[in-house]
Amino acid sequence: MKRLGTFLALFMCAVLLFPAAATAKKISGPAAAKKLAKQKVKSAVVTEVDVDYENGGLLYEVTLIKGSREYNLKYRASDGKLMEYEWETEGIIKQYQSRKNLSKAKIKKKAKKQVKKAKINSVRLKYDDGLAEYKVKMKKGSKKYSLTYHAKTGKLLDYEWEIVKKSSSSKYIGVPKAKSIANKKVPGAQVVKVEYDKDDGIPVYEVEMIKGNMEYELKIHAKTGKILEYEQDMLD
Repeated sequence: MKRLGTFLALFMCAVLLFPAAATAKKISGPAAAKKLAKQKVKSAVVTEVDVDYENGGLLYEVTLIKGSREYNLKYRASDGKLMEYEWETEGIIKQYQSRKNLSKAKIKKKAKKQVKKAKINSVRLKYDDGLAEYKVKMKKGSKKYSLTYHAKTGKLLDYEWEIVKKSSSSKYIGVPKAKSIANKKVPGAQVVKVEYDKDDGIPVYEVEMIKGNMEYELKIHAKTGKILEYEQDMLD
């Protein structure tokens, strides 16, 4: 017991003299954020470190390049926790356009293999600068994932996850109001999905709708009700 008491006394002295050792690893500045990012993506070159504020908290966003991929990592300054992780392929060659698009079932299978035990929320075929892509949205625990696949080859082009915090719905317009706004924009369309998300830190409701052989996707500001994005595509 005497030895235990001595150990506890020494430990408390260490905490008082060196508080940083007893607390989480707070990021002291851009250099510390850069070091963390380089440990996460080994052999990558850091091109930019930005400071951002989200929900009143300080964040460090680090951009890196490694091979044909550009990485974006977002760290919380208070404890050094990685809150967002993303990479995307640079310089995609637009080839294989004569091929038939892979089925959504095959893309779902690839996504489930990429993020095991995650729930698939949606799979949409889109065109980005003439390139056919499948956008897959998934959720696992506190993380939301967004994966982009080449529609012809099934190659994973972009990969992203972010930790999502639960927010008080009283601040926002709510799902029924978001549906009403979407229905006014596309009269007669059927709402098939409404999901709360954050787009570059902005709270939004993502609404998916179907009318005839067309499908629609709207991003509505969760606080103001303003339509931020509107897309329409032919049903696959």
